[in-house]
Amino acid sequence: MRTERSVPARPALIAALALAAAGSLLLAPGPAGADPLPVTREGSAVDDRAARAPASAARRALTADAPTTAATRSYPRRLALSPDPENPGDKSLKLGLTPYHAIAPKLNALQRLGDRVSVEVTGRSAGGHRLYLVTVTAPETARQARAQERMRELIENAPATAAKSREITRDYKTPVFVNSNIHGNEWEGTDASLKVIEQLATAKDARTRDLLAHSRLYFNVTANPDGRIAGTRANANGFDLNRDFVTASQPETRAMRQIELGTQPAVLLDLHGYVNGTLIEPTTPPHGENYEYDLFLKNSYANALGMESAVNALGYTPAKDGVEAAQIPFRDQEEGWDDWPPIFTPQYAAFHGTVAAHTVEIPLAVNNEEYEELPVPELRRRSAVNTAVAGAAIRATLNHVREHRGTLITDQIEMFRRGAAGAAQVPVSPETVPGVPGIGPEDVYTTTFPRAYVIPPGDARSRRPGPAAARLVDHLLANDVRVTRATRAFRLAGRTYPRGSHVVDLHQPKRGMANALLADGRDISGKVSVMYDISGWSLGSLWGATVERVPSGSLRGAPLRPVGEAAPVAHVPAHGGLRLRLTDPREIAALNSLLRQGVAVRRAADGSAIVPASARREARTAARTHDVSFTATRQSGTAPLHRLRVAAAVTPGELFALREMGFDVTPVSTAVLNAGFDWSGADVLFVSAGLDRADLTEPAREALDAFLDGHGLVGRGVAGAALNAAAGRLAVKPVEGNADANGVVRVRNSGGITRDAPDRGFVYAPLWFTEPGPGVRVEQSYATGNPLVSGHWRPLRDGSGGPAAAAGQASVVSGDHTVLFGTEPLFRDHPKGEFSQVARALITVAHSASVKESG
Repeated sequence: MRTERSVPARPALIAALALAAAGSLLLAPGPAGADPLPVTREGSAVDDRAARAPASAARRALTADAPTTAATRSYPRRLALSPDPENPGDKSLKLGLTPYHAIAPKLNALQRLGDRVSVEVTGRSAGGHRLYLVTVTAPETARQARAQERMRELIENAPATAAKSREITRDYKTPVFVNSNIHGNEWEGTDASLKVIEQLATAKDARTRDLLAHSRLYFNVTANPDGRIAGTRANANGFDLNRDFVTASQPETRAMRQIELGTQPAVLLDLHGYVNGTLIEPTTPPHGENYEYDLFLKNSYANALGMESAVNALGYTPAKDGVEAAQIPFRDQEEGWDDWPPIFTPQYAAFHGTVAAHTVEIPLAVNNEEYEELPVPELRRRSAVNTAVAGAAIRATLNHVREHRGTLITDQIEMFRRGAAGAAQVPVSPETVPGVPGIGPEDVYTTTFPRAYVIPPGDARSRRPGPAAARLVDHLLANDVRVTRATRAFRLAGRTYPRGSHVVDLHQPKRGMANALLADGRDISGKVSVMYDISGWSLGSLWGATVERVPSGSLRGAPLRPVGEAAPVAHVPAHGGLRLRLTDPREIAALNSLLRQGVAVRRAADGSAIVPASARREARTAARTHDVSFTATRQSGTAPLHRLRVAAAVTPGELFALREMGFDVTPVSTAVLNAGFDWSGADVLFVSAGLDRADLTEPAREALDAFLDGHGLVGRGVAGAALNAAAGRLAVKPVEGNADANGVVRVRNSGGITRDAPDRGFVYAPLWFTEPGPGVRVEQSYATGNPLVSGHWRPLRDGSGGPAAAAGQASVVSGDHTVLFGTEPLFRDHPKGEFSQVARALITVAHSASVKESG
């Protein structure tokens, strides 16, 4: 558990916006006001626990297609769900909440209550469980549904026209998205949603009829069924889904992304726990610089006041119920609860038209140690309180939507209009966002959007994209960013770009999404003293493709055509031997697929892989499967490569990335080794988390030492460096930087492990190595000067641990069939351009160790 510091409330009046009294279903606001309280967010961003995810979950996540939008048809949409097997081990049961296996029967029953409720399956979780989307709205004919879709598309694609449309003003249904249980052990949002859906399905009052006639309400009933069942924050792959929106590595995240793209919600609630009193966003600074934050703050703050009033009106008190008054971080806190990175559900939604988006943290903890230690009656009392609080937040939001739908849609249109027109952002101030108290210069975050980004082709001769460029283009398109491709060479801002270049014009409705993904970002170390999660994430810097920022210029007349997918990369020459560069995770996966088939691959002096001409058929299959390109070569290679079996004590993100690259990985940890581990099934050990040699039993320690005596070791971070020291491998001194530091850094590559790697890296709790002994090679160093490109990295109070201390120091070292990383090259499966460094390290140390052992 990570605790943020408590800070004084902002010196501003706590003003309430007037809201109309609610009807029988929609709660009326009660008295507002909250004292500043310590802010606690569950879950450390740095995961030091070894991953245990089964390979089957990774396979499902890697092979699952993104859900497709259903053909437009009428509402309601009937779907009879087959029941799931009853699971007495479902952790929801102890809390008196709805177990996952009871959700399908409940949804079937809700559909039978009338003509307002529809259910769809949007995909499956990493653990194989169905993901349900419930839509509640007044019935629509197919023609009416098509009209809604046409208006939705007009709002995004022709916002200037949409702003003048009387049809939209009169008939468009405001989309609202309620997301529940994205953290599996924060259960109650699901139960609150089910209660609200049931009430909406049967309520006869005029306010409810009016709401459903002018709104579509979408409920993602449980975003994380794996975690709901197991009582874990993460899904079956060990991923915190509320950190995955930029990367979208997990099927649950891709399903949520598709819901947002398909429904274009103006309002979003993401129901979490547990902060007492109930925490209701908007957040403290820093605010995402790519948002139209004036529109976002205006609407989010107004809805937050309504939710606060509704929650407080429930009548819970600290003395009677242990429930503090609700709090709004923007008003009640200085810092520590920011909306800077678009990795969270509400912040990601802001780029897709959501002008009021909130994380809502319900008050009473029932997970982790509370789940294990509190008596069942107390747990159920708390869960009942939490369900009521979540329900109050939902109902208050629906009331706000009913009362303010015109403003919400008008502001959504304006967000898209600014992007399409290339208009300047509007900085927040008391004048631009009237009615929101306490706005100061600390809240002003804007950016200068470039005219465009250009992604040149990876192969200059064929004009085909390389695997990194193709992956980036496809990812941009998946995030609803518009991309074009040059049909011939063209000039832009005084420079000539070749045919096949991809161009991202920043005059587009979702320019904020495009810039958030592609820009370097900003060093915000001097802005605030503390951040909650990552502060840098640039795909332009970290995904391995060349991305060029074009500050100004005209695209008029440029030979650009819109694309729906990247051009294929796959290519195998018709004659001769074949060379495969190993600088991209797709190329590593292709290599591992060839080795798995028994192809006699050899390693070249430059670290690439040489495939004999006799394996051309297998190479063609690998090229198509992994979308990689082989080139012709006369080289025969040096040492043969063999299939690697990796024992890995690593984080969930690292485990997933290793499997994504096709390595055969067996998760290990201190507990696994102490239980007795058969090292004969491993060729190399990778350690970054969850393995401490000092905590091993004597037999386990002896077995580990015996393995390391003849096998390679790759270490990352403090745990990897500690095992290296305990095993007496590389003679280096590891130096820990500020453990809260993270971001994109400049690096200088100087060795074979980092050959052709990007000159950018990613760090979280950075490490560097000094005092290298004999035989230690520096593979990579932090850049001199200030190595931080974007993120948050301050020195510690004594002046140590900052970027100046790391500048010029070794970030990756090797020697004696060992490689140590001070960076985070596989962090949360995100920095794709760095993956090959780890792959090359594993290949190098495994083969050098086997040569030493056999020699």
